[in-house]
Order: sequence, then C-alpha cells, then structure tokens
Amino acid sequence: MSNHKQQLDTLPTRRELLCRCGMGLGAVSLAALLQDCGLLSRAEARTSINPLEPKNPHFPAKAKRVIHLFMNGGPSHVDTFDPKPALQKYAGRPLPAPNLKTERKTGAAFPSPFKFQKYGQSGIEVSEIFPHVASCIDDIAVIRSMHADVPNHEPSLLLMNCGEARLVRPSVGSWVTYGLGTENQNLPGFIAMCPGGYPIQETQNWQSAFLPGVYQGNYIDTRHTDIQKLIEHIKNNFVSAKEQREQLDLLRQLNETHLERRQQEAELEARLQSFELAYRMQMEAGDAFDVNKEPPAIRERYGSGTQGRQLLIARRLLERGVRFVQVWHGAGQPWDSHDDLEVNHRRLAKECDQAIGALLKDLKQRGMLDSTLVIWGGEFGRTPTVELPTPGANAGKINGRDHNHYGFSMWLAGGGVKGGQVYGATDEFGFQAVENKVHVHDLHATILWLLGFDHEKLTYRYAGRDFRLTDVHGQVVHELIA
Repeated sequence: MSNHKQQLDTLPTRRELLCRCGMGLGAVSLAALLQDCGLLSRAEARTSINPLEPKNPHFPAKAKRVIHLFMNGGPSHVDTFDPKPALQKYAGRPLPAPNLKTERKTGAAFPSPFKFQKYGQSGIEVSEIFPHVASCIDDIAVIRSMHADVPNHEPSLLLMNCGEARLVRPSVGSWVTYGLGTENQNLPGFIAMCPGGYPIQETQNWQSAFLPGVYQGNYIDTRHTDIQKLIEHIKNNFVSAKEQREQLDLLRQLNETHLERRQQEAELEARLQSFELAYRMQMEAGDAFDVNKEPPAIRERYGSGTQGRQLLIARRLLERGVRFVQVWHGAGQPWDSHDDLEVNHRRLAKECDQAIGALLKDLKQRGMLDSTLVIWGGEFGRTPTVELPTPGANAGKINGRDHNHYGFSMWLAGGGVKGGQVYGATDEFGFQAVENKVHVHDLHATILWLLGFDHEKLTYRYAGRDFRLTDVHGQVVHELIA
C-alpha cells in the first residue's frame, strides 16, 4: 500500500501534464483555445502570483471601496426611513386588507411611536431616532422599495450577503475583493467587524465559498480595545521580528520547492501569500486599529461607545486601502424587536446614529465620500402590524413587530450615488413594496455597477459553470446613480 501511494504521489496532475508535455505547449495551447472561446480572459491568461494585487474594473467608476453598515436583526422601516401616517388612522384596528403572511401572527395596525420630520434641501422625512444620519440626508439615497424572499433571518442574511439563501456562495465582499484586489498588501482586502461575537449564520456571512480563500472576510471582534485581543497573534511574544523573518524565509524556501513541483499552482501560491500577509499585518495593523492616534476632537465626534470606535476603525482601514469593510451592529440579531420595539429601537439607534453621521461627514471632509460606497440596512424590515403573543416566540407584550420581507428600506451614500432622493415606495401602510421595487439581486447588481462591474460579466468558473453574485437575476437601478 505504501509503495502504491508513493507511485501515485509521483504521478503528474492533469494540469502538470499539460504544462510538461511538449515543453509546456499543451498548457499554452489550452489557454489560447479557452481565451478564443471566451472562457478565459486576457487577465486570467497571465494570472499574477499575487491574488490581491489591485485590478481594474470593467469600466471607470467613482466607487473604489465599500463600507457596509449591517443592522442585523431587521430594523423597522416604518420607524426609521419610511413614515406611514395612515397607521395612526387605523391604530388598534385591522388594516383594510388582510395582513400578509409573515413568520408569526400579527394583528392590528401599529403606528410608529416615533416622530418624523423633513431634513435637508431634499426635505426627506427621517425618524427622530436618527438625527445625525438625517443631517446628511442630502448625500443619501433612501430605497423604500426593497424586498427579499422569505421572512426568516438565516436565509435572508445569506441572500443579502451572498446573493443566495440556501446554497454556499461567495459573499459580496469576497466578490468585490476578487474583482478589484486591494490597495494595501499589508492588510486584508475584506474585513468584517462585529462586537461581542458572531451574527446569526456566523462566518457564512463573509465566506469566500468556491472563490480562493484569500478573498474571505477577516473577522474582528471590536468589543476589545487591546490590539492583541482584537487580532489574535498580532504580536509574537517569543521571538524577535528579525528571527521571525528568518523563520518565514526558511518556510518560504521549503514551500517554493514544493510549489515548483506543482508548476506555480495558484491555490498553493495563495496559501503562501497568506503567511506573508499575516507577517506584514504585524507591522501595520497595530497602527490601523489604534483609534487613540486620532485627534481628541475626531474621537469625540464619533462617540466613546463601541459603535463609534468600530466605525472610526473602519474609516482608518478604508483610508489605508482596505477594499471592503463590513460593520455589524452586534452579536446575534440586536435589531430583532419582537417585543419592546420603542425601547429597543431607540436604544439601538442611539448607539450608532452619532457614529454613522460622523463617518459620513468625516469621509466627505477628507474627500473620500465620492469614492467610498456606504450601504446601510438589515436583512429585511418589520411589519406595520403588531406581533401577537406566541408562546416560545416572544414575551407576549404586544408592542413589537414581526419580520417583513415584502417591503423595507435601505440607503446608499457616496461612491457615485445620487443623494438627496427617495427611490421606490411601499403601500400606504408599509407592508409591501409597490413602486419601483428593488430586489436584493437588483441591489447587488447596482453595487457592482457603482464599482465599475457589469454583474453579468464578473464571474468565476466552478464545477463547470460560470457563477456570479446575482446568479441569473438582477437589474441595475440606474436612477440611484449620479
């Protein structure tokens, strides 16, 4: 058995066979043939050994980087960015039409406990719980006609993050990093920050799936302030930097011998690159994550809480060339207000509103907003009707809302977005999108367009098929683009 295994180990793979036969002309011929058939781009034909090197998009675009502010759990659109005065008229009474079916039973109309008022030259109405965000409304495009597929957290999170509710697919951040690379080779191209632990679905939200692992999001627990807790093993406490460099050089020599036998296989090279990235991060990550290096006035503007700190870190990462930063509100599903909606939404908004407003103004002041796409939202919205008591599902207080995938709100800012506008609408009660409906696939197509990509052409060959973020769906919403 041992001899048989040794013989198998010495046999060339199909890729190696093509590269070796005829002095490598087999591989050259195959590459030319695939390129002629449109199955291999010119860029792919001359693949770089560094999978994270900066790349050009399909066409010029303003957006160069992305920050996704994820309000996990599902913020209520009728309490934040989509005022519905008709709910007050029917308060405590059934709506004229039967309630749409959601995850749990709902009852009478439930008016928002918050006041809305108009802000900015655009006069867009925003809830009182987001005054700092509202002060930037002329830079924001509010989408009031979002819709998804089902009223459940797990599939809706995967749909919003990966474009597919059930099957394993790469996340948006992975696709963006795959398409654009990253501008700083000393930091990861894609970072996901969530204080206190993971959101529902955990690392699947920033997975690379069948894309090379180098494009997966790197998780940071931003409840910590100590850099060694923020990023495990960021400092080597046992050997000096010189000795560590010598160790890595030796490891690289051994790995390069292994790599040469495999004809510079891209997957193996990506793994070797990850060792080098980890080493380089020790030099630069400590500086990037240290908000104490910011002037006191800037730190005060963002606020002293966890949200302020992690959004300030996010800005520092973006200006250092990180391509995609996803910022989650907290572990689990904090915005999931089945009970005590007024108390919970007011508290959650207070935690992040100041920091988000500061981020938008800070990016604009630094000249970065035009080239940074800012995305805000959750996986779905909430019902305009009150959730009824359900043993084991809620506390029975009759003061919360159920999940609502039929219609909800998100907003975009910066990065080529046409601000100061409302796009689309839900019905008069906010139950479902009825005007200029925007599915999650359409949002993804639009995000990629803002970054310079045709969503139908940004593909990756896997299992005999060209996969893309939007699968076979998605239409770019050009009205959102400046």
